[in-house]
Amino acid sequence: MRANSRARFGVSLLLVTGALGLGAAPSTAADAPAAAPSAVPAPSAYALDAAVERQLGAATAGSYLDAKTGKLVVTVTTDRAEEQARAAGATVRRVARSAARLDAAMRTLEAEAKITGTSWGVDPRTNRVAVEADSSVSARDMARLEAVAEQLGGAVDVKRVPGVFHREVLGGGAIYGGGSRCSAAFNVTKGGARYFVTAGHCTNISANWAASSGGSVIGVREGSSFPTNDYGIVRYTDGSAPAGAVDLHNGSRQDIASAADAVVGQAIRKSGSTTKVTSGTVTAVNVTVNYSDGPVYNMVRTTACSAGGDSGGAHFAGSVALGIHSGSSGCSGTSGSAIHQPVREALAAYGVAVY
Repeated sequence: MRANSRARFGVSLLLVTGALGLGAAPSTAADAPAAAPSAVPAPSAYALDAAVERQLGAATAGSYLDAKTGKLVVTVTTDRAEEQARAAGATVRRVARSAARLDAAMRTLEAEAKITGTSWGVDPRTNRVAVEADSSVSARDMARLEAVAEQLGGAVDVKRVPGVFHREVLGGGAIYGGGSRCSAAFNVTKGGARYFVTAGHCTNISANWAASSGGSVIGVREGSSFPTNDYGIVRYTDGSAPAGAVDLHNGSRQDIASAADAVVGQAIRKSGSTTKVTSGTVTAVNVTVNYSDGPVYNMVRTTACSAGGDSGGAHFAGSVALGIHSGSSGCSGTSGSAIHQPVREALAAYGVAVY
């Protein structure tokens, strides 16, 4: 869903802010409630989540933030893992399905139900793989999807969502290239040079990017990955040194000081030019999205909704950078699904850091 570059958005220098959206079975006793208000994580929650994940490995089926307490809850399947998680300072919940079983369920979906218009990922609150099918999925394909899910013994939950999953290309705080309008997610640095990261389906379009339609080039593409991933990087070539902040579209900015992986259950915000700043909750991780032009893997599903023009925008929580907006389906307020590419993966791929 690309925008013609003749349709302009007002941009107030736009890469200065760095948040310029480029652009796309019955419950068991072990199951937690599927829907809960979002929690605001303490800064230490990100570090604890990463540390426990490294320590427990396959002995955890994921972690999430408790909506009432804001504390990290780690799901475990063994006594030893429970002891380790408690010793690390996490709240623990025993679950029936291991990480290996959930991974196996997703491999089965990949092999037998890879249908355009579907997405799936792990929701540790329910200890299931949460599958969504958009309105483009036919009744026949829906029946096929449900049949595959049924054979997986309650490990998969399938639901319809309105709209159609699509990558979104328009603008947050707009940049222009290849006849399309997109924008950047976060400004980053390496060895004194300045760059911005954005959605790969945008950087695939053009090597050169401007801050206005028909304007002079401000940056050149140095990397792009889509599909499979959805991130790209552009190096500033106009001598500018933009601030490392997110545009809140109200005359103010949110400084970005660090990057982390999102945790299921946490509150999140998205900044993009079309829907400006929206808020929501992280609902699933390790998500596969089957776009019409190819799948992307290891994404994050949220309810911080969007519209065409928000692709490449920033998903963040306070001063923590979390993701690069990729696409959405059926978004209205905090209803629907919005997908982001985890930003830490992009930072590692290009050897850059937020600032």
